[in-house]
Amino acid sequence: MRAVLAIAGRELRVLFASPSAWAMLAVVQAILGYLFLTQIDMFVQLRSQLMAMPDPPGLTEIVAPSLFGSAGIVLLMIVPLVTMRSFAEERRNQTLPLLLSAPVSVSGIVFGKYLALMGFLTLVTALTALMPASLLLGARLDLGLLAASVLGLWLLLGSFAALGLFMSTLTSHPMTAAVSTFGLLLLLWILDWASGSAGEGSGELLRQLSMLNHYQPLLKGVFAIADVAYFALFIVLFLGLSIRRLDAERLAG
Repeated sequence: MRAVLAIAGRELRVLFASPSAWAMLAVVQAILGYLFLTQIDMFVQLRSQLMAMPDPPGLTEIVAPSLFGSAGIVLLMIVPLVTMRSFAEERRNQTLPLLLSAPVSVSGIVFGKYLALMGFLTLVTALTALMPASLLLGARLDLGLLAASVLGLWLLLGSFAALGLFMSTLTSHPMTAAVSTFGLLLLLWILDWASGSAGEGSGELLRQLSMLNHYQPLLKGVFAIADVAYFALFIVLFLGLSIRRLDAERLAG
């Protein structure tokens, strides 16, 4: 465990020492901040119409799903840029054999790097959650819906990171890892859209494989074990594949 934390700490220091990480963080927060303020402005404009409705949606129902849904799309493009260097740059700099020869298990190396990525992405999630949470200063929020949205985004980013980490183990070119990760994530994101044109059996399979299909219920405040299990199994699968890939490389070396 100490070795895992040591690797995670080193990776976090390297990540936050990079201007690109701070630039990505600033860009994400600027985009999401603008979208958040847009949703608030829309709520203010529609408030009189909402008050006339018998069962109007609340502030949280208008702001949170839109904000966290947009965050998922924005970070689908950003996370591959964060994960691309995890192992690809080690291989390009020829430091991967040295890392694999260290007295640390391959699983410890993978978990350490993944833990560092999740530290960064947890910060992104927390900063995003602070936007709607700031409304508590002057409004009542549906905390259950907000918590489900935060959990959904955190699990989604964990899945993005696990896939990106695996793709980084396959190449020595960080940009190749980034593009491949983005392509696969985009495919998994739009599978739900393609399910409408597929047959009944194939369409249901595509829906079950789609990230969007499991993310949207959480944005609506619906906490289902099946959706959480999907993300948990996705993370376990790709971390396991990363360990297997590096273990084979260590044995070959």
